[in-house]
Amino acid sequence: MDALDAQIARVEAAAGIQVVTAVVGKSDSYVELPWKAFALSASLAGLVLVAIDAWRPQWITSYTALVHATAILAAGAAAALLAIFVPAFARLFLRAARRDVEVRQYAQSLFLTRGLFGTRDRTAVLILISLFERRIEILPDVGLHGRVSETDWQTVIARMTPHLRGSRPFHALQEGIAAAADVLAARGFRHAPGATNELADRPIEERGA
Repeated sequence: MDALDAQIARVEAAAGIQVVTAVVGKSDSYVELPWKAFALSASLAGLVLVAIDAWRPQWITSYTALVHATAILAAGAAAALLAIFVPAFARLFLRAARRDVEVRQYAQSLFLTRGLFGTRDRTAVLILISLFERRIEILPDVGLHGRVSETDWQTVIARMTPHLRGSRPFHALQEGIAAAADVLAARGFRHAPGATNELADRPIEERGA
């Protein structure tokens, strides 16, 4: 963490902007995911049981309905529990569009609640990693608009992504800060005389939703 703080301080001193990093556990509760897992697994279990009955009708007994109901509910419950406790399984039921919206909204909320808009020249940038979604969001303040393009920020995200996929969020932040420094230098950002460190360099860590 100290190395990350020092890296941020160097970039801010060189570019004259404020960099804020954040790692959050989850950008939304996604209460629908266990239900989606339950519904799909129960449906698949039902289809399998119907196919078995058609293939082996001699197996049908007076207890078949009870056995089928128990098996279907057990399959659904097991899938729901997996969706609650195994993030990789839960992500299978999360639509990309919903994921992207929730992470961006969390970043926007964090930007406001932490007062990142309050810098002198409105040149703060938030680099946020949401762990559950495995999503990176970069939110620049208005002072950077028109000087740093969306394509530039996407190059920063591209350099961070391999580390995030490897479950190394702080390595991803280090790479992101380095990439942001390259972009800012290429766009002509330099240290402004009299500039001070207006925002804390320590990364923000939150459990999230």
